[in-house]
Amino acid sequence: MKKFIPAIVAIALILLVLGGSFGVKLLERFSYSKEKQDLEEYYGLSGAGDDAAAIILQNERIDIQAKLIEGRCYMNIEDVQNLLNERFYYDRNESLLLYTTPTEKIITAVGTDEYSVNEQGIKMDYTIAVLQNDTLYVALDFVKQYTNFSYELFTGPNRIQLRTQWGSRESASIKKTTNLRVKGGIKSPILRELEEQETVTVLEEMETWTKVKTTDALIGYVENKYLTDRTTEEEIAVADYEEPEYTSIQRDYKINLGWHAVYTESGNDTFDEVVNGTGTMNVISPTWFFLEGSEGDFKAIPSYEYVKKAHSRNMEVWALIENISLECNTYEVLSYTSKREKLIHNLMSYVLEYDIDGINVDFESLSKDTGEHFTQFLRELSIACRLNGIVLSVDNYVPKESSAHYNRKEQGVIADYVIIMGYDEHWGSGGVAGSVASIGFVRDGIEKTLEDVPAQKIINALPFYTRVWKTKDGEVTSEALGMEAAAAFIAKYSVPTVWDEETCQNYGEIQMGDTLYQVWLEDAASIETKLTVMKTYNIGGVAAWKLGHEDKAIWDVIDAFVKS
Repeated sequence: MKKFIPAIVAIALILLVLGGSFGVKLLERFSYSKEKQDLEEYYGLSGAGDDAAAIILQNERIDIQAKLIEGRCYMNIEDVQNLLNERFYYDRNESLLLYTTPTEKIITAVGTDEYSVNEQGIKMDYTIAVLQNDTLYVALDFVKQYTNFSYELFTGPNRIQLRTQWGSRESASIKKTTNLRVKGGIKSPILRELEEQETVTVLEEMETWTKVKTTDALIGYVENKYLTDRTTEEEIAVADYEEPEYTSIQRDYKINLGWHAVYTESGNDTFDEVVNGTGTMNVISPTWFFLEGSEGDFKAIPSYEYVKKAHSRNMEVWALIENISLECNTYEVLSYTSKREKLIHNLMSYVLEYDIDGINVDFESLSKDTGEHFTQFLRELSIACRLNGIVLSVDNYVPKESSAHYNRKEQGVIADYVIIMGYDEHWGSGGVAGSVASIGFVRDGIEKTLEDVPAQKIINALPFYTRVWKTKDGEVTSEALGMEAAAAFIAKYSVPTVWDEETCQNYGEIQMGDTLYQVWLEDAASIETKLTVMKTYNIGGVAAWKLGHEDKAIWDVIDAFVKS
C-alpha cells in the first residue's frame, strides 16, 4: 500500500491543479471585469487638446467637437449652420458675423464683444466670435439669442449635452449601486459607477442589458435587474427665443407676368407695342438693372413714363436685375457685406424713386461657392423689400442637383414669389437637339420646387420661343425663333408636323440637302397643356419669356388659366 501513496498523492495534486485551473477559468468567465474605460478615448478627445469638448446631440455622441474659450462654449460656424441655425453667415472678406431676421440685420466684427442690431450697438461680457487657425468659432450663448436649443457643459473630460429636439422620455432609477459599461456585457469596460437611486434615461432595452444615458451625458449599458421605477414623461421644449414671422406679399389672384427685354433707354418706348393684346397680364418685368464690375455697381435704365403707363393699365412693375449682359463678378460682389449693402441701397433708391412695385432677381450661372452669399444677399434684400412693401421675386432653374446651392427652400421663406424658368431643357450650346420645354420637364420642375416652396409662392415661366435645330455632319446647332417666326419657318418649307405625346408638342422635321432640321413647336396647344398641369398644382401664377415673341392669340389660353 505504501508504494501506491506517492502515486495517489500525485494524482490528487494533478486533480487539484486541474480543478483549480478549471475554477480559475470558470471564475474568469463569469466574473465582472473591473477594467476602466479611458473617457478621453470614449469621447473621441484623445490628442484633441484641453480646450476641445465632445458633443452629445440628443442621445448620441456625434463626430464634431466644440471648443472652450475662456470658460465658454463655442462651435465653428459650419457646425452652427448645420446643427443649430443656418441663417448665421460669416463674411470672411470683411471678418464679420451676420444674422438676419425678417426686419433686422445683426452684425458683429470677429474678435469683439459688441454687435449691432440695425446699427444700434449692444455690448456683451464675452467675445462673440473668435477666429483661430482660419476657423471661426461662435459663442453658443450668442447663437442662443436667436435659436431655441439647450446645452450643458460637463468636465473631466469636456463634453456638451446639446438638445435641439424634444419628445417623450423614459427614465428609470438605479435599484442598487452598479457599473455603467461601454457595451452590454460583464467583460465590457466600466464608464463609471452608478449610484443607488440615480436617475438615467432609457434609450434601448435588450434581453439582459439596457442602453441608458446618465444626467452627465454618459451613454452606456446597465443590467436590467438594476433598473426600477420606470416612468415616461414629455420633455419641455426650449422656447426662449420667439421666432419672428417671415411675412410675404401675396396677391389674392394668380400672377400673370411678362418679361420685357429692355437693354437701352429707348427700349422703354416699346411698352405700348409689347403690352397691346396681352389680356389679363397683370405684372410686367422690364430688364432695367444690370450688375456691372465687382464693387456692387449696376447700370440702370428705369423710366417714370413706363411705370405710369403700366399703372394706368392696372399692371405692376417688377423691375428685373440680372448678372448676364454686362461683365461682372457676381461672387466678388455678393461675398462682401459692404458691396451687398451698396447694391441693395442703390437698388432700393431707384425702386422707391420710380414707384416700382417689385424686384425680380435673375442671377444666373452662379458657381457653387457663390450660393451662400447669394442666399445672404436675398435675406438682406428681403428686409429692405419687406420694410417698404416691395414684392421680391427670384428666378430659378428647374431644380437639379447642380443648382441646389440656389437654396430654394430658404427662398420659399424669405421671398414673396419663386419663379421657375421652365425652359431651356435643351439649350443652344448643349449639342443635343430636343424640346425647349417638354411637359415632363415642366411637371418635374413644379413638383421638385413644391418640395421646398409653398404652392401659392410658385410661378412657372413658359417659353414664347422655339428652337430650330440643324444637324449637319454630326454637328448640332440651333436658332431661337419667336412663335410667329417658327410658324413662318414651318409654312415656308412645308415642314410636316405631328403631335408628340411624349413632349406634348407639335414636332416637325425635314431634310434639306445635307442638313436635318428639327423643331418642337411652342404654340397654343403646347402652352395649353403646360397650363393644365400648372392648374393641377394650384400654383401662384404664370410668367413668360419674352414679350414680343408670342403669337397674340396665346393670351386667350393664358387668360383662361389666370381666371380659373
